[in-house]
Amino acid sequence: MSDAYLQGILAREAVDTGPHAPVRGVLTTLTPLIAGWAGNKLLSVSPSGSFAKGTANHSGTDIDLFISLSEETTETLQQIYEKLFDRLTALGYAPKRQNVSINIKVNGYDVDLVPAKRQNALSNDHSLYRRRAGTWTKTNVQTHIAHVRAAGHRQETRLIKLWRNQKNLDFPSFYLELAVIEALRNTNYATLSDRVAACFRYLRDTFSNARFVDPANTNNVISDDLTAAEKQRISTAAGQALNSTWDQVIR
Repeated sequence: MSDAYLQGILAREAVDTGPHAPVRGVLTTLTPLIAGWAGNKLLSVSPSGSFAKGTANHSGTDIDLFISLSEETTETLQQIYEKLFDRLTALGYAPKRQNVSINIKVNGYDVDLVPAKRQNALSNDHSLYRRRAGTWTKTNVQTHIAHVRAAGHRQETRLIKLWRNQKNLDFPSFYLELAVIEALRNTNYATLSDRVAACFRYLRDTFSNARFVDPANTNNVISDDLTAAEKQRISTAAGQALNSTWDQVIR
């Protein structure tokens, strides 16, 4: 019963990744606008978040687009971020500043644009502006995508993301993806429901004090992105989930 229920939710929430997928339409709309802003410094605009990792849900209408700019770009990361914000405002998109991204609505989709400057032509390492800290960090989005895809816990991750959204928890997606990987490390549960329950136990018992680092840059501590109180909220909600029926946990 529980596995069939969860599989039904996954089927309902399946995301189209084909040639006519909504993300392609957003890319088609935005790429020329971004190219007009960045000029010859633009290297690429590509899906970078859940869509690229296979961990997206239909109801989480979020699309992350990674804007790769040449290392020859003379502006600072803060200037790049603010100039993109100003251009989006001028184009009528009503952008919202987030930490490393700028959020806009396109065709009904929440789109997070992540501008970054490539560090050199020999790698995919990029520098990102971190607005809240007023600093920058090195990361590699391709490493993130490969790390999450290689772990193979896409179904469990998608269900935990749905739970997060439905319970209104502040839990950044990459942090969540790393937590699911850790929860299921060296485990061998036979059923989907057992694996999701294991994720909830980990979130309840271990998550709050666990340290997570960026697999592309160990100096970037992902677990610093939430306060102790925010982590405790996640832990408490996970404990409640373990004392509930599946239809109360995820709808």
